[in-house]
Amino acid sequence: MSEDVVPRETAPADSVQRLKRNAVGTVGVIFMAVATAAPITAMVGNVPIAVGFGNGSHAPAGYLAATIVLGLFAIGYATMAKHITATGAFYGYISHGLGRVMGMASGLIITMAYIVFEGSLIGIFSYFFADFAATQFGITVPWLVPALLMLVLNCVLTYFDVNLTAKVLGVFLITEIFMLSLGALAVLFRGGGPEGFAVAETLNPVGAFTPAAGIVGASAGLGLFFAFWSWVGFESTAMYGEESKNPKKIIPRATMIAVLGVGLFYVFISWMAIAGTGPQKAVELAQDSATAGNIFFDPVQATYGDWAIALFKLLLVTGSFACGMAFHNCASRYLYALGREGLSSGLQKTLGATHHKHGSPYIASFVQSAITLVLVLAFFAAGMDPYVHLYGLLAILGTMAILIVQSLCAFAVIAFFHFHKNHPSSAHWFKTFLAPLLGGVGMLYVVYLLWVHKDTAAGAASGTLLFKMTPWIVVGLFALGAAIAVYFKFNDPRRYELIGRIVYEDSEIRD
Repeated sequence: MSEDVVPRETAPADSVQRLKRNAVGTVGVIFMAVATAAPITAMVGNVPIAVGFGNGSHAPAGYLAATIVLGLFAIGYATMAKHITATGAFYGYISHGLGRVMGMASGLIITMAYIVFEGSLIGIFSYFFADFAATQFGITVPWLVPALLMLVLNCVLTYFDVNLTAKVLGVFLITEIFMLSLGALAVLFRGGGPEGFAVAETLNPVGAFTPAAGIVGASAGLGLFFAFWSWVGFESTAMYGEESKNPKKIIPRATMIAVLGVGLFYVFISWMAIAGTGPQKAVELAQDSATAGNIFFDPVQATYGDWAIALFKLLLVTGSFACGMAFHNCASRYLYALGREGLSSGLQKTLGATHHKHGSPYIASFVQSAITLVLVLAFFAAGMDPYVHLYGLLAILGTMAILIVQSLCAFAVIAFFHFHKNHPSSAHWFKTFLAPLLGGVGMLYVVYLLWVHKDTAAGAASGTLLFKMTPWIVVGLFALGAAIAVYFKFNDPRRYELIGRIVYEDSEIRD
């Protein structure tokens, strides 16, 4: 059985520089995937918006609906991971399922998504850092200082063995899950809030699709969109397949654990926060950005005191840092995956290179850092806000791209097993057809929700040029990727055959 990273059709095995094998196990992959979802940032940042302007106190029901849709998508995604192991993940999967043209087009926009997500998280990290310094120490910190600090740390940590990153992310992830659980369990053990557990007002599935009562302009669609937004990054499990100890077993398992585990956690935490505050009061607090976070802070402070709030705010800093670092890893691996394809010998020797000792995509990491530095400096020079503009605008741009690619990936699973008849023993009416079909359609619906509510999602940043260009950036890069593939198809068929075909060759499916 071969276990080399090789292009299946054309290029020889020794033309590809490999990532470090057997570097990370199931727990490490889960840590890195869940860190990209940033539970504490997702809860404190997204739940109040869903409560105040979306489906109101039924936001937990919205998270339950998202768990179901993403779970269906993950079933097909995990099955695909048993047969194709490539650090390009979506890029490789779509290339095998929907063809090389669609694969290259998707590869370009998903790479862009992960590139801008790091910049986005640097924005919210800087905001939380400055807030913590001001409230706890009375120090005013220009947001560019923590932004550059995070950028440097991300670059340094990614330079080394991926296992180091997994350990750092693991520590941060455990602490933020602990903090969220601390508040939720306090509400649970004291029997809920002023209206008890308020099950009907929070978990009724019908409420997920019902606008917040009495709120002018409220939209259930906006609440659902922010619920789905909270998961962005879980699919990164597949990116670490080549570096995991048993990818055919670890990646499918890690994917399902990440999706369902995060989903149930989100439902529980958001439910306890709203019940603990009181459904009506939670909606009122969420209307004002100055008090929105109190949905989570008030129950914690009432139970544990002021020290817990200080710790909570500190963990918002470390949690957003962990998320940004995880996205830096994702972006670096996508740049590396595109670079090593062999479409350009120059890119193969640079972006597609790995460190001789650490096995990390270190040049791709440096390039990612340089791109992010330009983005951060551009926003700072334009006098923009780290939260409203850097975080908000880049998150919307990346989310639009990633949801489109997730939808295509779901359909690629169906094509791979049922149209192309690959691995018939794994083809299944539910796992590889109905589940990804429903998941893919659900993803397209969320893209629609984003389009309809994009102005509200962007808030004060909706009037900026970048916001207005967002759809065109996604469409333009998708078209550029397709055009590149078509060019190679007709002008260099040998290189065209390489698109999305460099995989970790391991034909055995381990149970």
